[in-house]
Amino acid sequence: MEGIRKCLLARAEKGLIHLSVQTWAAQTFGLPFSAIEGAILEMGLLPARYQRNQQSLSCRQQLSLFRGQVAVIGCGGLGGYIVEELARLGVGNITVVDPDTFDEHNLNRQLFSKLANLGQPKVTVAADRIKEINPAVTIEPVRNTFSGKNGRELIEQVKVVADALDSIPRRLELAEVCDKCGIPLVHGSVGGWYGQVTTQFPGEYTLQKIYSRYNHERGIEKYLGNLSFVVPMIASIEVAEIVKILLGEGSTLRGKVLSLNLLDMEFTEIAF
Repeated sequence: MEGIRKCLLARAEKGLIHLSVQTWAAQTFGLPFSAIEGAILEMGLLPARYQRNQQSLSCRQQLSLFRGQVAVIGCGGLGGYIVEELARLGVGNITVVDPDTFDEHNLNRQLFSKLANLGQPKVTVAADRIKEINPAVTIEPVRNTFSGKNGRELIEQVKVVADALDSIPRRLELAEVCDKCGIPLVHGSVGGWYGQVTTQFPGEYTLQKIYSRYNHERGIEKYLGNLSFVVPMIASIEVAEIVKILLGEGSTLRGKVLSLNLLDMEFTEIAF
């Protein structure tokens, strides 16, 4: 690796390594793009794609994101935006779990859905898109339904889990598995003009408290639908929570729920 580092250092421009240099290094040394990215960040240099991050994220923090491991459970409205935002930020390892294919009703809000993708598995489309956006990201598509039976196997190697499900029983199963695995869970949900986000750490049972009075399979999204502008907003707040956990910095929504009412532009924090 020393020879690679010398070559990269010689081609750095003001601390940045451009995409063309990364591509050349990967081809020349026969290494995965992710290995070159890791070498760059370990040297205290920055891949040029992240140069607009550097006023908010140091090279050390960018390296922490690159080494981060996140599981996104659900690859529909929320999940698609979460996966893409994590990849664009430079989170290096993403597992995305979803059993479904794209349907016509997904076209109003789901980032990865388009006419040509109807009928295709959501996780496969997601993986293909991320490879085109950021080849340094290792993405593992899992076309399967998350459950209490297979949950540990799907998430036990990650550092944080994102809930992008639309089923209350599945959310509660996910919360239970995360608790048993000792993994923080970032939860988000959307219904019409409204949404909510919370972060649950092991032993806190926040989701169980939120949904203790629900007797239905789905929440208010069943009745209110999902509007295109609400979904990415909730997803982005989830991503912010994930990034803070990976970096170990900032204040999270631990022990409280952020409730959004975009119809009246009201943001409310509720303690649990």
